[in-house]
This record gives sequence, structure tokens and C-alpha cells, in this order.
Amino acid sequence: QVQLVESGGGLVQAGGSLRLSCAASGSIRSVNAMGWYRQAPEKQRELVATITNGGSTNYADSVKGRFTISRDNAKNTVYLRMNSLKPEDTAVYYCNADLYLDGSTLRYWGQGTQVTVSS
Repeated sequence: QVQLVESGGGLVQAGGSLRLSCAASGSIRSVNAMGWYRQAPEKQRELVATITNGGSTNYADSVKGRFTISRDNAKNTVYLRMNSLKPEDTAVYYCNADLYLDGSTLRYWGQGTQVTVSS
């Protein structure tokens, strides 16, 4: 069974830091692009950051300079280091990954992890 499992969310004060992790497991031949999205209450899901399997990154303007996306290809895991957190970063964070399985590439999503930043 192919799945993405996230960890690392929680409650933190403004100015604090958190690191999210997302590991892909199952019968995976390779992992292409990976990314993080977030969805705040009553808002649409938005892109936070993405990273290719070659390490090229892309960030939303709202998190540039504060968040860092990285990956460990040997572990099929993507990370999101979040520094200088703000209350407006409060959301459910979802990881996704483009996984090459047996002859096809499919996008999978994690279950989401809550990040709450208090002022």
C-alpha cells in the first residue's frame, strides 16, 4: 500500500520553529517532485514549497526566507523547516509527492498535520 505519512505539527508561539516530515512508503520505483501545501480554515489550499528530485526549490512569497524545504532521496522523505512562525501560518499542512509506481506516475497526498501558531 502506497502512502505518505506526515509528522511534526503542533502548537508553537509566534517566532518559534517547527519541522515537518513526510515519508513515502510502499511499492515505489522512484519519487519525483515533492511539496507542501496548507489550508487555513475557510480558505483554499495553497502551495507552500516544492522540491524536485534534483533539489530545485520553489516557495510561496509569504514563506520565502522563513521556510526551507529539503528531501532525503534515500528515505523518500521531504521536510519543511519553518522558522519565525507567524499566526497567519496556522493551517493544516499537507505534503504531496509524484510517485512513479509500476508503469505510471501518480500524485499522492498525506493526511495533513495541524500547525497552530499562537500570538
